[in-house]
Amino acid sequence: MKRWLAGKGLTIDRLERMAQLCGLVLGDLAREAEECPGDLAHELTLAQEKALSTNIFLSFLFMALLGGVPAEEVAADFNVPAAAMDAALERLERLALIDRLRSGRVRPLVDRALVFRKQPLRSLFEVHMKRTFFELDYSQPETVYSAETVKLSPAGAAQLAELIERHHVEVQVLAERDRESHAGVAGSGWYGMLSVMRPLDMEPMRVDGITAWTDALGAGGAKGPV
Repeated sequence: MKRWLAGKGLTIDRLERMAQLCGLVLGDLAREAEECPGDLAHELTLAQEKALSTNIFLSFLFMALLGGVPAEEVAADFNVPAAAMDAALERLERLALIDRLRSGRVRPLVDRALVFRKQPLRSLFEVHMKRTFFELDYSQPETVYSAETVKLSPAGAAQLAELIERHHVEVQVLAERDRESHAGVAGSGWYGMLSVMRPLDMEPMRVDGITAWTDALGAGGAKGPV
């Protein structure tokens, strides 16, 4: 292949064989070269977010495709009828979120580092996904989590937000590599991960924590509360 790509003995038949190794056909290669989207969108328009927020499956499918999961794999995991999947893909294509190639492959037109900054999809998360994370039993060993409380300047808070966005991209890369290395492995499943930051309301700690502590100290003497 190295010799072929250097122009030594490369024929249409060999180019076709190389394309097949990647699950492509020559027509797709020509189309991708001719219609390459260039810079991918880094943010959805308000109209796109509103359209995605109308149906939880449509938004989930888009995020799965953005993460590199093939449409047929989503269909198999959730028993989605072929007609329903085709209609969903057609809708995403009309929204200029994906491009369907003739081979059946789907090419996202949005960068995987996408961050939802508008109201519609944030509201969808509030309704359908938030409870998934807030109803977790954090004492169980299968719940892996990390929680930090730090004091930051506005500049430090901005850096933390950037760190969360980079982490989002790194998780997508990990998932893609995992699919390549462990395709078809039994036990594979869908996992949810939430990275979030916000200013803390410290008043409950002052009222319920410090006041109770100092009151207990006064009642318990120099040794403090038991």
